[in-house]
Amino acid sequence: MSHGKQKNFLSQFRDQGTKKLKNFTATQFAEVWSHYDQDGNGFIEGAELDEFLHEFISSVVSEDAGNEVVSETAMAQMKRDFMEAFDENLDGKIEIGELSQILPTEENFLLLFRRNNPVDSSVEFMRIWKQFDKDNSGFIEADELKDFLKSILDSADKPVTEDKLIEYTDTMLQLFDQNRDGKLQLSEMARLLPVKENYLCRPIFKNASKISSSDIDRVFSLYDRDKNGTIENEELQGFLKDLLELAQEQGMTQKKDYDDQDMQFFKRVILDQWDVNHDGKISKDELKMILMQQSRIASQMG
Repeated sequence: MSHGKQKNFLSQFRDQGTKKLKNFTATQFAEVWSHYDQDGNGFIEGAELDEFLHEFISSVVSEDAGNEVVSETAMAQMKRDFMEAFDENLDGKIEIGELSQILPTEENFLLLFRRNNPVDSSVEFMRIWKQFDKDNSGFIEADELKDFLKSILDSADKPVTEDKLIEYTDTMLQLFDQNRDGKLQLSEMARLLPVKENYLCRPIFKNASKISSSDIDRVFSLYDRDKNGTIENEELQGFLKDLLELAQEQGMTQKKDYDDQDMQFFKRVILDQWDVNHDGKISKDELKMILMQQSRIASQMG
């Protein structure tokens, strides 16, 4: 892959006087993202990542973007330092939220990725989903997404103009609407609004013999937010979301994306199999059976 001067995509965003990158608007940020995420899978990785890092470092280090600027050894070291600094989840890839930390970006747009209170669980995620999916269509359409983004900026006391809000909404759709249907399905919204941790993905749940009753208690209290002794409504939706993502991680399902219909189908499967008393909720004993079964499958596959 050639890295000649004219090939450096980022150099157009550099101030010719100071040689520093200028502040990116939301639209320019999306332009950069789609340029490097060539396969559109939501990550800059592999050869895409090599190209991005080379061009980023070259465009910052010198006015010239040629290979002669930085030796290969120095470049390799810079790449390691760079990933150490910005690859927050250590997966060797750059995600959209991570790129927003790398490029100098409009402060208000940045707030949409760096909220003061990241979503602490999938239960909270499903509450937010329900709040903004006002027509219960199973999707967050453009107008609902606009309301969601406005609420983030309002809560940060950063009101923006209607034009900016429309630009931010269009940009977020461009970044996260991977199947290009003009709205966000569950898995797409989950990338925009990531949960701090899927507790079910912890290594302990891959070995049934190591799961203790206190582990079951901990998981149950994580989902039974109102402490009424059952996992129901958004609690159940949050649990199913985590379980679905766990099944994907373990390769038990081929599909990497999921929408509301997938969730409803998954809910029927889980409740048909494990909801012993048919009350449409999950009790602690039922949760224990689900987790034990899941961990046995995981250990067989591992």
